[in-house]
Amino acid sequence: MPMERFQFTGEGGHLLAAALELPEGEPAAYALFAHCFTCGKDVLAARRIAVALAAKGIAVLRFDFTGLGSSEGDFANSTFSSNVADLVHAADHLRATRKAPAILIGHSLGGAAILAAAGKIPEPKAVVTIAAPSDPAHVTGLFREHLNDIRTQGEVEVSLAGRPFRIKREFLDDIVEHELMKDITGLHKALLVMHSPVDDTVGIDNATKIFVSAKHPKSFVSLDHADHLLSKASDAVYVADVIAAWASRYVEAARPAKVAGLPEAPRQVIVQETRKSKFNQLISVGPHRLVADEPVAAGGEDAGPGPYDFLLAGLGACTSMTMRLYADRKSLPLDRVTVTLKHAKIYAKDCEECETRDGMLDQIDRVIAMDGTLDAEQRKKLMEIADKCPVHRTLTSEIRIVTKPAD
Repeated sequence: MPMERFQFTGEGGHLLAAALELPEGEPAAYALFAHCFTCGKDVLAARRIAVALAAKGIAVLRFDFTGLGSSEGDFANSTFSSNVADLVHAADHLRATRKAPAILIGHSLGGAAILAAAGKIPEPKAVVTIAAPSDPAHVTGLFREHLNDIRTQGEVEVSLAGRPFRIKREFLDDIVEHELMKDITGLHKALLVMHSPVDDTVGIDNATKIFVSAKHPKSFVSLDHADHLLSKASDAVYVADVIAAWASRYVEAARPAKVAGLPEAPRQVIVQETRKSKFNQLISVGPHRLVADEPVAAGGEDAGPGPYDFLLAGLGACTSMTMRLYADRKSLPLDRVTVTLKHAKIYAKDCEECETRDGMLDQIDRVIAMDGTLDAEQRKKLMEIADKCPVHRTLTSEIRIVTKPAD
């Protein structure tokens, strides 16, 4: 996926370093991402979420707040208010150069900043907080033992995540003035609150306060077992998957126009390395964007399903769709189909009905569960229909794959 790096002018006239993660093709929407306190735009959680969202067609702008990462300015002179202002400037830049953000996303203190900035950016329809505090002053707990010194001396160097930062009295004075609950109750935008119940940096009670204070439409998703920084790649990808699915209810996705009366042409599948990690691949299927990867045990980052996972998914989806078409056509009481699949290598000699007798064979185990008041005969017929799905027939017939170099 392409990524653009550039600078824009933030609060106080400083140039802020930004990265715009873009999907292949026209973005369905633009999102603005605010990272955690003292983090940067390239912190793992921000980068992984942005990449995963871009794979789903959503462009994501993330940037270093004043004095952080590659941005100009002195962090000691920044405040929560200046961070909020930087977010507004970022939205202004998107509006002027691309398109205003339709989605606002904030992680940790960035989530609080996003909530405070949402009322100052008119276009967004959806707001997402991830592990956000309900009160920006919560962040002062990271250096509580220095609070008295900061107030008496005016400025003190503290250690945060093993790095030195200078905190001024002005930061403390500014952050306690913010009444975030007023921003939340007056949000007037769809809100998604995401939080881990085992977050030991920002407790789950913060999510409760934000959710209760917000007006509908609002949603909550528990990030089970995730840590505060979403250090596991799978947690960050899950967050992106949920955001994309949830936001589709509020953000109009770009879809190619269909010509009435003409059948839809077969779509190409394009697979391209992202170079984000050893095996990470972007899969484009018409307007859809997917990510493929390998599990950690195989040398990947588990940022998406593996090649055989997609193969099984194709067979499973085709099986379920074929059974649904038959059941609806015959008015069978089939409520739901669940197909569970796994792939393995077996010794050919262990397969009595196989023609091959030597070496190893591929075996796909497919278990089909059918919910509904079906009788034995109906279930038997549906199982026969399962074997008639087009993908099943493709996999069990002679396949010709023609490979040639690109022009």
